[in-house]
Amino acid sequence: MRQVAQRPKDGAISVVDVPAPALRPGWLLIANRFSLISAGTERTKVVTGEKNLLQKARARPDLVKKVIDRARVEGVGAAIGVARDRLAALAPLGYSSAGVVIEVGAGVDGIAVGDSVACGGEGANHAEVLAVPKNLAARIPDGVSFDDAAYATVGAIALHGVRQAEAGIGEWVGVVGLGLVGQLAARILLASGCRVVGIDLDEAAVELARGAGVTALRRDDPGLEQAVRSATGNLGLDVVLLCASSSSPDPLELAVSLARNRGRIVVVGETTIAVDRAPMYEKELELRMSRSYGPGRYDRDYEERGRDLDPAYVRWSEQRNMQAFLQLVATGAVKPADLTTHRFAIEDAPQAYATLTGREADSRPFGVLLEYSEVTPAPLRAPARRKAPGAPTGTGVGLIGAGAFARATLIPALK
Repeated sequence: MRQVAQRPKDGAISVVDVPAPALRPGWLLIANRFSLISAGTERTKVVTGEKNLLQKARARPDLVKKVIDRARVEGVGAAIGVARDRLAALAPLGYSSAGVVIEVGAGVDGIAVGDSVACGGEGANHAEVLAVPKNLAARIPDGVSFDDAAYATVGAIALHGVRQAEAGIGEWVGVVGLGLVGQLAARILLASGCRVVGIDLDEAAVELARGAGVTALRRDDPGLEQAVRSATGNLGLDVVLLCASSSSPDPLELAVSLARNRGRIVVVGETTIAVDRAPMYEKELELRMSRSYGPGRYDRDYEERGRDLDPAYVRWSEQRNMQAFLQLVATGAVKPADLTTHRFAIEDAPQAYATLTGREADSRPFGVLLEYSEVTPAPLRAPARRKAPGAPTGTGVGLIGAGAFARATLIPALK
């Protein structure tokens, strides 16, 4: 099957032929129909991959620390070898898609072969066939197309941010950063009965939000703060969602200045959290974090082993947020198609990623979709091996999952 992959060493994007994933208990095999390229998260990966080693080190000090820690334990040579190995290895991309179930693992209830589902998480790659755990798959309601359903994971991120805001009907909510997540969050807030002020530096993002009914403003407008005060009757914003990705403290500083006394600020995007205590103290503002697309994220028992979270205690898990977003799409309250700016076939994935960095884009990309054939590719299973007559007998050793540690340490030791 074909899959989109990136080489971390130089950021090169390619479409490669790889074996189809194996089915595991509690998991599903999905034939992809559409997958969504995140114009924020995946653009960052592309840009970081194109940097030289020194620039990569500056951008990812956390990874540099891991290399240093390994060097202290295993030696400089081993650490450098592992680092080079990982930079050269191909890495899959993508985390939001939709397709048709082609196999169901043991222990999966409520989903059958032939069902249409939206998929999330690290398994929902840009590939023709996916292996996805049951808690990261949500059935697509009748009337929702695959291309709209491919937004489910990113939509769940926006929805969880809205839930963290606890915004009520009639409240003024600001959305700083009108990228894909910000656009979806603004539309969910409008559907919830909130009055929404959207803010972005880019005119295209502002116009797109205005088209949905958002009071959208340019960040560099000198009359921005006065416009917000006028719109809110001199009260200020009840809640501000920070959906921007920025290394500058400006988005948070702006949120502090626009929020009303005892307002709430919710950090959704990768925004620098650095601000003077005094203005937050004087307004008694509340700062909240929004962790991806809901409870269960980064919990291996939930995501990989299928252990659900009791709705009596955790009403909105990752999967239930995906389901809720799809229901908003089914009712027409949110229309992802309005955000789709580019469509590419899977074989044109390198060109699709080039649009994220502006090299081949005639306008700012928001929703970039990859489309797959409706013909499910034949699995590329490894053939069974038989011992040739007269072959020597003895003990053979095989490694399943030969990762960096295995290649750098175990295999040389076994040799």
